Amino acid sequence: MSSAAHTPRSTLLRTSGRLLLAGLALLVAAVVWDNWGDLLSSPAAAPTASSPATPETLQRGQYLVQAGNCIACHSDRGRPQLAGGRAIETPFGPVYSSNLTPDPDTGLGRWSAQDFWQALHHGRSRSGRLLTPAFPYEHTSVIIREDSDAMFAWLQSQSPVQQAQPPHELTWPLGTQAALAVWRSLFFSPAPFAPDARQSAEWNRGAYLVQGLGHCAACHSARNALGATAGVSDLSGGLMPVVNWYAPDLTNDRETGLASTPLTDVVRLLRTGTNGQAQTSGPMSEVVQHSLQHLSQADVQAMAVYLQSRAQASTTATAPATAPVRIPSTVAERGLKVYDRHCATCHGEQGQGAPGIYPALAGNRAVLLGEPTNLVQALLYGGYGPATAGHPRPYGMPPFVLELDDRDIAAVLTHIRSQWGNQANEVTPLQVNRIRAASAQ
Repeated sequence: MSSAAHTPRSTLLRTSGRLLLAGLALLVAAVVWDNWGDLLSSPAAAPTASSPATPETLQRGQYLVQAGNCIACHSDRGRPQLAGGRAIETPFGPVYSSNLTPDPDTGLGRWSAQDFWQALHHGRSRSGRLLTPAFPYEHTSVIIREDSDAMFAWLQSQSPVQQAQPPHELTWPLGTQAALAVWRSLFFSPAPFAPDARQSAEWNRGAYLVQGLGHCAACHSARNALGATAGVSDLSGGLMPVVNWYAPDLTNDRETGLASTPLTDVVRLLRTGTNGQAQTSGPMSEVVQHSLQHLSQADVQAMAVYLQSRAQASTTATAPATAPVRIPSTVAERGLKVYDRHCATCHGEQGQGAPGIYPALAGNRAVLLGEPTNLVQALLYGGYGPATAGHPRPYGMPPFVLELDDRDIAAVLTHIRSQWGNQANEVTPLQVNRIRAASAQ
């Protein structure tokens, strides 16, 4: 009797187990199909011999590679250009860039134009192996086939360099193909560019460059706990992991001034790194240095038109005037003392700066950001803006990481954020300490 009583329960458990296994099998099949289904349904044809690229194609390919800032990521300091090996730091461990030279053993020597297109469009290598999303294939999937072929032709015209790609050092199991397949099924879908018929050709060209080769959202979009962004057109800003710089919201005029700044000044900032009212710093300086300054005036203007339209479309009513920020007297005295000693010589006693040399601090949007990370970074580690044809000798900011403690930095930043008409929240020593600690990791 006891055995008979337990029979229905045992049957139910077996049935549930079978259903669970069937569900898991279906889920695995769905993930496999999502990541490799096109290869399974349409086996790749044998590559056909291609005719030699024309000088025009090679010139265009070089231009596009520079537009995508490929050289900066795929070149390691002290090693040959495009041979890879540069460590791309992520919250999950370093990822190393691949060799893009036509070396047959360690580079793209055995690749075809179709293989390269698959890498850009699907984020898969020649063998079908899934690439890590440190390579921004969500953005390169926007690139049209004609541009992909031109980029590949130019890369194939370069001198081969034998240099194997170091193995990634991602925390297990995040670098496994199974984990990458699940991540991609959750967060990645190829996004070929679709022009907006309601917009001008210039606007669409700008959207194509911003979403694709420019991959602006890779920095100017917040990332979730698994490192995914909200998509190629999300420009709402966020703190960049590991490098610990804040990429401002490009749709918020109070953070960037894109909606209200004359278009010519936006173009000048993107091409030269400075426009008299603002200048690029941190990771954006590298983008100007290695990419934007090499683009044509027409392409940079197209990007500016697109970005400005996005900012203007998102502009809200001006926030009501706030009461003056009240700063404790001890902090105010300390901040003024530090400013007079270290800052006033360049930035002026009234924060007016020196036109074309040192930026003004009065009314500076970078100073007034609610997130003070970039200010702390600049004060700690200093740095130079990009050297460009339009601004070949940028003046630098000296580092104060060894000279000023957290209280000094907090006080002087609070000073500049509350003087000369500036009204922004106080920066605390605890904030500075956390930013310093995060940047030192």
